[in-house]
Amino acid sequence: MAKITKVKTGSQFEEIASYSRVVAVDNWIFVSNTAGRNPVTKTIPEDVLEQTEQVFENIETALQAVGASLKDVVMSRVFIQNPEDTPSVMEFIGKKFRGVDPTTTVTCPPLGSTVYKVELEVTAYRGASEAKVEHIKLDQ
Repeated sequence: MAKITKVKTGSQFEEIASYSRVVAVDNWIFVSNTAGRNPVTKTIPEDVLEQTEQVFENIETALQAVGASLKDVVMSRVFIQNPEDTPSVMEFIGKKFRGVDPTTTVTCPPLGSTVYKVELEVTAYRGASEAKVEHIKLDQ
């Protein structure tokens, strides 16, 4: 039987909408769409890159709670409110995921509030960071 672990961070939004920040099913780890709200101060930076940095801090904390790290991420989904922010946000994300190289989807939909400039959702596999990786480059 599978082991399921659910992690809540104390966010009022998790309680209102009845969701977990992280659900781990055996080694598969699913992290909910995460905004750049500082969990201690409850504030959201105005600057899109500061929000992106906070998003990663929040996700890294969530992954650590179930024994994983950013190096275990195999899929990311990036939601950017303003399409003009895409190049700078993706450059930042590229630095965070350098060498990890997860599959990635990037889209620019309206987010739940105009204060959110970027949100990120990830799927990780515990132990992926230590797995043997085969790299294939397609000629196009």
